[in-house]
Amino acid sequence: MKTKLVFLIILITILGAGLFFSYKVLVNHNQQIKSGQILLEKRKKAWLKLKNTLENKVMNFRGRVGIVVEDLDTEWEIAFNEDTLIPSASLIKVPIMLSCFYAAEDGKITLKDTISLKSSEKVAGSRVLGREPAGSVFTVEELFSPMITQSDNAAANILIDFLGFDTLNVYFKKMGLKNTNIARKMMDFKERREGDENYTTAGDMAYLLEELYYKKFLNKEVSEKCLKLLGEQKINDRIPRKLPRGTYVVHKTGLEKHVCHDVGIVFTNKGNFLICVLAKHEDRFARHTKKFISDVTLLTYNYYQNLY
Repeated sequence: MKTKLVFLIILITILGAGLFFSYKVLVNHNQQIKSGQILLEKRKKAWLKLKNTLENKVMNFRGRVGIVVEDLDTEWEIAFNEDTLIPSASLIKVPIMLSCFYAAEDGKITLKDTISLKSSEKVAGSRVLGREPAGSVFTVEELFSPMITQSDNAAANILIDFLGFDTLNVYFKKMGLKNTNIARKMMDFKERREGDENYTTAGDMAYLLEELYYKKFLNKEVSEKCLKLLGEQKINDRIPRKLPRGTYVVHKTGLEKHVCHDVGIVFTNKGNFLICVLAKHEDRFARHTKKFISDVTLLTYNYYQNLY
């Protein structure tokens, strides 16, 4: 009888300890949920405040601007005029590069195919190939770095000639672009005056960056190659301009008379964000527009730094 009583006391003690432990776990779990909800609500309020601040800047911008800002953790998005067509300038070089990868995947070309530089392709803004003599030979893949990292116009024109307008436009559609086209080569202002223009939107550019960030463009390897090239960008007077030194940014700029763009992804220790700003303006030297882009980026960056 005494043994049974001891056993019962031990059992009750164990059960009590178990119940107490379960209760503590449940309380802690509920507290964590409540704390998480509070943090999420604070984050939502801060995001809404950011949206209102950016909206005010857009309303006061002298010109037409399309913007997409996306939190890549929550997929929250702030967008203004994201489907407005704006001349793409050098942003078109991103889908040109992706089309080459697509064509290689389809077996229509290889990235090792060689192409000769023509004199007619050496236009203004050919920072790298402009120094090379006509007849110089490059592989398709060798043209990506000057075209993306230094926005070399000759490199883009060689690839446009190599694939052709029709093929490029087909691949633009295949990769999911809704409002992006190519109708003229880089710096061909004669075609522009005749009504042929390359257009894109903030929404299309954001879509491409999402595909690359989530490693969904063709496959992980291709997506990472493209991101690496965008991360080696040498023109850094817009998105990265006011960010702390060392902030990792993958991006591509665009600049022509009365158009100024930058689209990219900013990586921070508190979250990564996508930012696309396309602007058509009347600023002769684009100084104010470049400042506008860097201001929008810094405001978004500060949103993350002020979290928690």
